[in-house]
Amino acid sequence: MSPEIITVLAILTAVIVLLVTEWAPLEVLAMLVMGVLAVTDIVSPKEALAGFSNPAVVTIWAVFILSGGLTRTGIANILGRQLLRVAGSGESMLVVIIMVIAGVLSAFMNNVAVAALMLPVVMDIARKTDRSPSILLMPLAYGSLLGGLTTMIGTPPNILVSEALRENGMVAFKLFDFSPVGLVVMTCGVAFVTLVGTRLLPKRNPAREAAGRQPDYRSQYRLHEHLFQIKVPDGSALVGKSLAGSRLGAALGLTVVGITRSGATLLAPPITETIQAEDLLIVEGKPDQIQEMNNWGQLLTESDAIGPDALTAHGMQVARLILKPGSAYEGQTLSDIGFRNRLSLNVLAIERGESRLDTDLKIRPLKAGDTLVVYGLSEKLAGLADNAHFQPPTILTREDVDVTVKLGHDLRQLRVPDTSKLIGLTLSESRLGDAVDVQILCIVRADGSALIPSSEDRFAAGDRLMVWGAADMISILLMQGLEGMFIEAGAPHTDLSMLEDDQVGLVEVILSPHSVLSGLTLRGMNFREKYGLSVLAIWRKGTAYREDLRDMALQFGDALLLYGPWDKLNLLGREPDFLVLTETAQEAPREEKAKLALTIMAAVLIPVIMDWVPIYIAVVIGAAFMVLTRCLTMEEAYRYIEWKAVFLIAGMLPLGTALDNTGAARLLAEGVVGILGPFGPYAVLFGLLAITFIATSIIPTAALVVLMVPIALKTAASLGISPYALMMGIAMAASSSFTSPISHPANVLVMGPGGYRFIDYIKVGLPLTLVVLIVLMIVLPIFWPLQAAVG
Repeated sequence: MSPEIITVLAILTAVIVLLVTEWAPLEVLAMLVMGVLAVTDIVSPKEALAGFSNPAVVTIWAVFILSGGLTRTGIANILGRQLLRVAGSGESMLVVIIMVIAGVLSAFMNNVAVAALMLPVVMDIARKTDRSPSILLMPLAYGSLLGGLTTMIGTPPNILVSEALRENGMVAFKLFDFSPVGLVVMTCGVAFVTLVGTRLLPKRNPAREAAGRQPDYRSQYRLHEHLFQIKVPDGSALVGKSLAGSRLGAALGLTVVGITRSGATLLAPPITETIQAEDLLIVEGKPDQIQEMNNWGQLLTESDAIGPDALTAHGMQVARLILKPGSAYEGQTLSDIGFRNRLSLNVLAIERGESRLDTDLKIRPLKAGDTLVVYGLSEKLAGLADNAHFQPPTILTREDVDVTVKLGHDLRQLRVPDTSKLIGLTLSESRLGDAVDVQILCIVRADGSALIPSSEDRFAAGDRLMVWGAADMISILLMQGLEGMFIEAGAPHTDLSMLEDDQVGLVEVILSPHSVLSGLTLRGMNFREKYGLSVLAIWRKGTAYREDLRDMALQFGDALLLYGPWDKLNLLGREPDFLVLTETAQEAPREEKAKLALTIMAAVLIPVIMDWVPIYIAVVIGAAFMVLTRCLTMEEAYRYIEWKAVFLIAGMLPLGTALDNTGAARLLAEGVVGILGPFGPYAVLFGLLAITFIATSIIPTAALVVLMVPIALKTAASLGISPYALMMGIAMAASSSFTSPISHPANVLVMGPGGYRFIDYIKVGLPLTLVVLIVLMIVLPIFWPLQAAVG
């Protein structure tokens, strides 16, 4: 085994590990592969970058734009509106029609886009026909995957294997060469899901309540268990404050969904609504969160206020830090940076030009030149002299500290008594770090030692807390006014349906496939302030989350249950980052251009079918005309391209070249032949299909195909059989990602709205995979005989 083969196999092993574990973003991994292969001289620099100009990659991104044009002109919406009329009242026929329409669209469109397009339509059908969405949504996802098998442009793997054949001097697959096998597989798949699969799916039907039938998501999220009322007593510090100013949400994670006042109920009150004495706040959250307020109330005031001298006691100092231009912190918030935990400093204020900011500091994006007034141990400040992000700190004099404190908030000292329930809790567990915009600057232990608290530091009996904040916020922290708030027994609004009318309501949304919000928190994006809506719960991977939602990083596939005014809910349908699961709330498609989009698509396909132009040229011209004719804008075109897939394929293609050039592919192929060859070509076909089916559940399909193609070609050459059945089989097996929600974005997309759990995909997807494997073993050799390889 040559050093080159050892190097390539080592890189291949590392790539597979990184793909499976997702330790690095796929785009970053792809760039690393290109760089490492070029640096180790396994491939030339030109070969390392050749993936970006590869006809397969060009075809893939152009097809994404064509798919976007069909999406924005409402092709799927037009077909979807005919579903009820064609399907009638039978569940089986409805499943068949959904899968067939999804399959037909996926033959010419990106299958994730098809699933996203049809999702609101199918959800509306489920509501109108009184069926559980869980019966219809997984068939929708599987139908879109099966439909992609029927044409060359249906999925990236089909395009990749076709281009690989052409590059190796063989006749490439044509547009409809996949159709005979793909249509048989799709027909058998639809039949299996309809006759068997739907019986294996969970039937999470709407729960019947005394007041009538409620939509499935209400029972699914079990919101009735988390809805209660609290009364605001006369004299409370909350009286006269807005809902935003009360900090009930930020501090306790409670969502005020309504206010009962003088016998009338205001539903979905805006965050600017002022709280009045004797208000009944209709709250969604955990009742025991009220106990947290009682815990805060056990903090005793050591003195009403302390002077600025306290800021320079215990080895502490106050300083100014100026953010350098070009710093990576520019545009980030203190929360994003993890400023206190990273630098062990508290920020008292941000000075920006002539203005001074001293509220909501955690969520304010920093700007170059910002001056941060910070507080911390003198040795920590001294360690910032050579910091990459800040100019050397300027230590404030006693007089400067005096002015700073007078301009800012109150400075108080609180004590944790021996009986406090805060003892043993971390700062993050107590929520005091987030509570009512008050900072705990320093903790002085009973032994006299002092520390700048991190989120994981625990409270102990006798701790003295130096607290910095506005006087009214500190009074809330000390329960001066929250005292007396109690949960109303026998609250009339425990039925969520009573909180809906023609002005406000509930809607379920998911992140769109093209969303840029994945990884962000609701707090970080100021969701409530930006959209005027409340997030009551998040459904993720089979579990409903109702607590600490503001700090959960959103993931693709999450379903968010939103509550608020209908006009704002409908406006959310125009946001490209969200997919509202009701068709009426979607942004109106450009249906007047639907015929034009279909004409452009036909103009792309006909020259390809007639062999007049290569497919990669036809789709690029078609994509350009989609934009020129305003079927979609250029900005929309960029969003519809799955850049992660494009970068991954472009980066992995050089690895396929390296496997081929170094002889590593031949070595692996000899291993396959050595094990399966004695049993004949059918055994080899079965082995390659089985490996691909197993790997597609943990490795991205495009990357898997790039790795399998050189092995399949060398195996066919070693056995003297036709590579066509092997190549088509690998492409179809890689695209048959049925057994896991994470194996394909279309599966993730329906997981939240369908209320599916991981096991549901195994129960239906595993037998469906076996059906597809059996069908491929029977049908592939019929249409693509395993005969001697042809030129």
